[in-house]
Parts: sequence; structure tokens; C-alpha cells
Amino acid sequence: MVIDRDYAGNISTRKLVIETAKLNVITAYSASEAIETLKKFPNLDGVVGDTATEDMAFDDLVRALKAIEPSVPVIAISTPRSGESRLADYQLETFDPARLLDLLKNLRPVISQEIEAEEELSQHRAAEE
Repeated sequence: MVIDRDYAGNISTRKLVIETAKLNVITAYSASEAIETLKKFPNLDGVVGDTATEDMAFDDLVRALKAIEPSVPVIAISTPRSGESRLADYQLETFDPARLLDLLKNLRPVISQEIEAEEELSQHRAAEE
């Protein structure tokens, strides 16, 4: 799940980056929506959020998410203005798409390997046609 600010007509850049790695993404546009989403979908592989959440302090959000699903990994993306999270499982100082994707792949290496193998097979089939 990606927690991102809601801008009219805007598609989350983080969501697009993660989807390029063939991962499914659910987007929440506020901390409260993220909490409700995790209640509905407790088997999420992870949560990516900006520490500058507007409706709740990010560490309070992490506490609430962990109360619902203690094992869900939380990745905090911070900037010098927003500050870091003390409670997130992983911290990225800036939104670096390559670092985020590497981190996500390392969270679920078996799934990532399966996705990459399927992608290679698809490319091989396309080359044969």
C-alpha cells in the first residue's frame, strides 16, 4: 500500500514506480484511509508512506498499522522538512525510485524472483514470435 497525498488529477508517482516492478499497489490518500485499508486487507506485503502525513503524525500512523498487523513492514520516506520516523521498519531519506524498488524486492525475494522469471519468459516468447 502506498500512502500519498490526494491531488486532483494526480496519479501517485510512487504507485507508478512500484507498479513498474509488476507489484500490485493499493493507494490510501490519508493516514486514516491507510488504517481502514489495512483493516480490510491485512495481508499486504508492505506500506510505503511519506513521513509528512497531514492528518496524523507518521509514528502514530505506524503504531496504528502495527496494532492491526504487527508483521507488516513500513517504509518511511522522509525529507529534511518532514523528519524521520522512529518506528518505521525502513527509512529512505528521499524518494529514490531505484532504492525503493530494491528495498521492496528484498522484502519479498521469492515473489520478486517469480515476477522476474515470468517477465523473462514473456520476453522470450515475444522474441520467438
